[in-house]
Amino acid sequence: MKVAIIFGSKSDVDKMRGAAKALKEFGIEYRVHILSAHRVPEKLAQVIEDLEAEDFDCIIAGAGLAAHLPGVIASHTTLPVIGVPINAALNGLDSLLSIVQMPKSIPVATVGINNSYNAGMLAVQMLSLKYPGLKEKLIQYRKDMKSKFISENEEGVEL
Repeated sequence: MKVAIIFGSKSDVDKMRGAAKALKEFGIEYRVHILSAHRVPEKLAQVIEDLEAEDFDCIIAGAGLAAHLPGVIASHTTLPVIGVPINAALNGLDSLLSIVQMPKSIPVATVGINNSYNAGMLAVQMLSLKYPGLKEKLIQYRKDMKSKFISENEEGVEL
C-alpha cells in the first residue's frame, strides 16, 4: 500500500499534513514530493513514471491558484488522483473549480478546500477495496468514531 502526496510549493506543507496524518493512522506508506506542473514539468513526469513503476496505488495532489497540478498528474497516469484545492486566492474557490472541472475522461476526485485529511481518508477507502486488512481497519475506525461521537454527545450540551 503506497500513496504519493504531491504539491506545488513548500508554503503548502501545513495544508497537506492532514493527508499524511490520515495515511499514518492506517499504516499506509507514503512519499511526499514538492513539484510544479509549470516550473518542472519534466521532473513531474519522471516522478509519475517512477511511482507507477514502484506500484503506488494512488496520488494525492494539492494545488492553489490555477491549480493545474492534479489535472496534469491525471493526464500522465491511470492511477487515481485525489485533488486538494488550496486556499491561495479567492478563498480557494478558484482552486476548487479548477480541480473539479476536469475534461471528460481525465477525472480527478476532489475534496474540500484545504481538506487534505479527507484526501487521505479517500485514499484509505480506495485502497481498502484492494487490501482486506485495511478494509477491516477502516470498518473498526468508523465504529470507534461513532462510539466516540455518541459518548461525547449523549449528555447533551448546555448553551
